[in-house]
Amino acid sequence: MNILVILIPASLILGALGLIAFCWALRKGQFQDPDGNAARILTKDHDDAPPL
Repeated sequence: MNILVILIPASLILGALGLIAFCWALRKGQFQDPDGNAARILTKDHDDAPPL
């Protein structure tokens, strides 16, 4: 039963860290265009292709 004294605060701290990381990613615009990069790689004019 004493292990709960360690596990409950540890889980709350890890949850808070995850929430902070998610909010940081939202503010930095990481989720603005999730389909753009996936569709951009399929086009012929993809400029990051290695030279032949």
